[in-house]
Amino acid sequence: MSDLTLTRPLLEAANAAKAAIAFLPSEKKKALLLTMADCLEADTQAILEANAADVAAVQGSISPVMVDRLRLTAPRIAGMAAGMRAVAALPDPINQVRSFQCLPNGLEVQKLSVPLGVIAIIYESRPNVTSDAASLALQAGSVCVLRGGKESIRSNRAIVAALHRGLERCQLPTALVSLVTDTSRDSATELMEAVGYIDLLIPRGGASLIETCVQRSKVPCIQTGTGICHIFVDESADLDKAPDFLPRLRDRLVDQRTAQGLPPVELRLDAAAQAIIPGTPASEADFHREFLDYILAVKLVPDVEAAVEHINGHSTGHSEAILTEDLSRAYYFSHAVDSAAVYINASTRFTDGGEFGLGCEMGISTQKLHARGPMGLEELTSYKYVILGDGQTR
Repeated sequence: MSDLTLTRPLLEAANAAKAAIAFLPSEKKKALLLTMADCLEADTQAILEANAADVAAVQGSISPVMVDRLRLTAPRIAGMAAGMRAVAALPDPINQVRSFQCLPNGLEVQKLSVPLGVIAIIYESRPNVTSDAASLALQAGSVCVLRGGKESIRSNRAIVAALHRGLERCQLPTALVSLVTDTSRDSATELMEAVGYIDLLIPRGGASLIETCVQRSKVPCIQTGTGICHIFVDESADLDKAPDFLPRLRDRLVDQRTAQGLPPVELRLDAAAQAIIPGTPASEADFHREFLDYILAVKLVPDVEAAVEHINGHSTGHSEAILTEDLSRAYYFSHAVDSAAVYINASTRFTDGGEFGLGCEMGISTQKLHARGPMGLEELTSYKYVILGDGQTR
């Protein structure tokens, strides 16, 4: 096992608590999540005060978009509690028979869903992840170890304090939801190397965090990649063609937003688009970048085949969309694009666990093994085979 100077006591307590949740009956898990949601809402004022201190500490050092991800409001906290209640209403994913067969030799083979054990999440900025991750892990019969960023540490402490009160009311160990309060890189590295303590590590954040976890993690890791997403506007879409569409796009995203006092979207345009509307010249690197800001890279392509080629060469495998009235092009696009979610005539912003009926999500996986797309309860379980025999030997 690793030398865990900062996190060993917390991880030992988390592992000791595994049995308390793994064998908890479905109705008691549901009652737990509902109690925790009530405690979260009851602590709204304390959470808002902690969050205000977090927001004040980062003003001027991060973009307005990232500040908005960090900021909590009373409606957002109510939404977090609603997400927990939605998870509580979902069917218990544990001890479900995924398959059954009776072999010719009389052995009865069941494939049963089981908890993963200890799930660790390293995440940045968004404090709502704290309650989302806790509710999903607990409903999936696992312990949750949370390690947020320094920018949200006050908010996360306040949220976890509310969740702990819910655990205590249900007479369960608070170690079922553990918060790593050391926000240095050392604590993140320890979680990546905590072999024997952590069964699954899920990073949620920017490209640097994801890359570090993928490269350095010694424990199983699911890559929740960055979201370089695309919308291909086909010539058959219910819109005018590019010479008319692009000016309308600029008017909507730049001129109208400026008139409303909102931050305008910076349009980074390839040469063909620059010939139609004004904007910032786009470099090749702009099409490989998640901006995390009010920036949109625009490229003109001759057809759907060229669109697919561009997307598969630049996408992170997150979400893509085609706007078209041509069913054959929609079929081609949806089958040829290699991403976790592909939309036909709908926004890519729907790629979300709550929108997909999963209650909430642990993250959006951009890899293909074990989990892909929004990760809900099913993706947070493993399985084992239980074989019933009557003295058979081999």
